[in-house]
This record gives sequence, C-alpha cells and structure tokens, in this order.
Amino acid sequence: MTGLFSHRRIFVSGAGNGIGLACVRRFIDAGASVACFDRDAEALDRLGTHFEKGKLSLSHGDVTSSDDVRRAMAKGADALGGLDGVVNAAGIDLLRNLEDTSDEEWRGIFAVNLDGPMRVCRAALPYLRTAGGGTIVNISSGAGLMPLKHRTAYSASKAGLQMFSKALAMEAADFGVRVNAICPGAVETGLLRSSIDAAPDPQQAYEAVRARYALARIAEPDEIAAAVLWLSSPESSYVTGVALAVDGGRTFH
Repeated sequence: MTGLFSHRRIFVSGAGNGIGLACVRRFIDAGASVACFDRDAEALDRLGTHFEKGKLSLSHGDVTSSDDVRRAMAKGADALGGLDGVVNAAGIDLLRNLEDTSDEEWRGIFAVNLDGPMRVCRAALPYLRTAGGGTIVNISSGAGLMPLKHRTAYSASKAGLQMFSKALAMEAADFGVRVNAICPGAVETGLLRSSIDAAPDPQQAYEAVRARYALARIAEPDEIAAAVLWLSSPESSYVTGVALAVDGGRTFH
C-alpha cells in the first residue's frame, strides 16, 4: 500500500507496544504521519529514536483521562497539520472469575477498553470533520464475538466496543468518516505473554490457547496491523460498521 498514505495523518492510541506499535510501523512505511499516544513513556522514547521526527508526534498520557486525550489530539493535529485517521489500540485484559472480580477491576477494564476509545473518538471527530472525512479503526477482540471463560469483564467490554463502532459508523457517515472494528484472536504481545506466564504451567497454557485456532498458531502483531491498514485505506472505501474477525479461525464470523 505504499503511496496510499502519503498525505494521511493518523492518531494511534496504545502506540508504544504490541498491535499499536505494529500499526505505527505499517503506517509510516506506507508514507503516513502518525500521532502516537501511550501511557508508557519509555516506549514512546524508543519510538522517537527509530522513526523520522517529522513523521511522528509523541504524547504521553492515559486513555482514561479526557484531558490527556484532548491534549494529545490537539498536539498531534498541530504537529501533523490535521488528522484524518484514528486507531484505538490501547487495551487491557483481566483473567478473573466473576465472583472474585471487584467493582474497581470491572470499572478499570471498561475505562480502558470501552470508555478509552469513546474519549479518543469524541476528541477526534472535530478534526476528522474538518479534514472532510477519514477513518476510525477500533481494536476489539474475538472475545467480543465468542466469549472466553473467566473473562466476563474483558469479553463484555470488547463486545461493547463493537456495538459502539457500529453506532458511531452510522453517525459519522454524515460527514464522510468510516468506522470499523478489528477482532483479533490471540496475538504475540506482552499482554498475552503476561497472561501465559502467570499460569501454573505456561507451556501447557500456551498450547491450550494455540489449539483454539483453525490455523493452529498465534498471530503476530503485524498481521493485525495489516488489517488495520486496509480498513484505513481507500481499498476499503465501501466498508463501514463491520466487526472484522482476524483470528485464525477461532470464531468463524
């Protein structure tokens, strides 16, 4: 897709690691400029040393803070001369029986996984409208299509993000913005590794995860980023309001 993004300006939350970082790399390789937002200051510093400065705007903050999101959005738009794309990749997981899940843990999952994308999209819409259109891609999860045991909060937050994306797609179409969700399966990220390593038998846990997938393997972040790039490009110009499973065949949606 080289050349398709030569004048695009994309805001990415959760840009410092995992899927978000893979998206940043893909966008920059395709010619885009990227406003990177993450609560991991060290990861942002690493980004700043690897890519051309004129192609990046770096903002430290948390998607649970409306003030942080608004500041990062304004900084990115100012640095890049506007914004016409958004990727919401920030997210957290919780492996917990419902009876053992506290109110604080439940609210914390929703604050990042559902309220966070809402805050980013809300802050981005005026810039997208000014740009005359654009794209929003929200990173949901296959767990929002087919739930996972002991992940009630996570599965509910990701299913909510899919319906949020569909409803916003109807609203944003009025000014030329397409909104879609990606539903990955298991992906080789620090988030997955922390969950696997916390198991009594990490190797057994890894094999159990891998066995859920028709392709019998776990995805690389770049494979998810490739789908994000497509939904952010003119190649998908007639696609909006979808929840696209990129999950190696776990859910078959």
